[in-house]
Amino acid sequence: MDDALLRTPSGRLRARALGVPFLGTPGPWNALTDVPGVAVGYTTLVEGAGVRTGVTAILPRGRDGVGVPCASGWFSFNGNGEMTGTTWISENGALSTPIAITNTHAVGPAHQGVVDWIATHHPRVAEQWLLPVVAETYDGELNDINGRHVRPEHAIAALDAATTGPLDEGSVGGGTGMICHGFKGGSGTASRIVEYGSDRYTVAAFIQANYGARRELTIAGVRIGADLAETHPDPVAGPGRKPPGAGSVIVVLATDAPLLPGQCAALARRATLGIGRSGTAGSHFSGDLFLAFSTANAGALTSTFPAGPVADDEYEQLRFVPWGRIDRFFDAAVQAVEEAVVDVLVANEDMTGHRGYRVPALPHDAVRAAAERAT
Repeated sequence: MDDALLRTPSGRLRARALGVPFLGTPGPWNALTDVPGVAVGYTTLVEGAGVRTGVTAILPRGRDGVGVPCASGWFSFNGNGEMTGTTWISENGALSTPIAITNTHAVGPAHQGVVDWIATHHPRVAEQWLLPVVAETYDGELNDINGRHVRPEHAIAALDAATTGPLDEGSVGGGTGMICHGFKGGSGTASRIVEYGSDRYTVAAFIQANYGARRELTIAGVRIGADLAETHPDPVAGPGRKPPGAGSVIVVLATDAPLLPGQCAALARRATLGIGRSGTAGSHFSGDLFLAFSTANAGALTSTFPAGPVADDEYEQLRFVPWGRIDRFFDAAVQAVEEAVVDVLVANEDMTGHRGYRVPALPHDAVRAAAERAT
């Protein structure tokens, strides 16, 4: 098996290296960046005893494609969270700016950083208006979340660092201080190849995972959480701590398949089933917000100030997968999200942070045992 499927660029094991059986065929990097043109960058902030946070940046069409719309849709499985820019996506069905993901109290500086970066690198795009997508999950257990540690320049640095190719996972970028199913959480990614007649498309997921209780955890259909809850007491339980299951999860789905905005929204909804395979029922205290975009049909869905009279041929066209043929793309989305969650947990290590709070990594032996039982 290709090494990119087994290890991150920094050498951390991925779920497939522990034998976890997943459905579907991954792309060459098993990452969001398997969708041509998509670039991802991280700023990771680990300083002193209390700073465990960062910013993740996603450029749907890379640096040069900012301002070129992608058909897009989003879904709120549970609304105890924030994802800016979504009302505009609901209105016109398009995404034309980078995406940033950070911690709950850093949405403002990350948003300003995205605007500043676009104004510097794409001033003509910034001349009209900018409504970037900035999403968050809560890292206040491990991170001094009120310390204003994330600044606009950190979002700018993540955008500048964005690249294609294999991606690091675990405690990186916006996922640095996150907790998932009572173990160290963070950033994860996976992809699937979809055969469509003689064409091949990719559906890929990126997740910032900060949700779920330990007792719920399920891997490859094997419920391992109850046993782990007894042998590894849940670190988020106890007075003054958020209850098990609280936190939030952000999922970004990307594809190069030609989809309508409504089909992208339907794809985003399938992320619910992907995270559901990890056992979560969806906590009231979790903001579970999902976004999907298609990089096909470049040049369509534009929304700029008009100039001059309407030309006789001033129309746009969209090529799209028929609704009756879309199920294979839904399958791919669910499979990619499921794997991305397990990669978050596997490609990680113990972390001690703010006020000495410690969160363990998911034991690899437990994952191997689940994989053996699943097969």
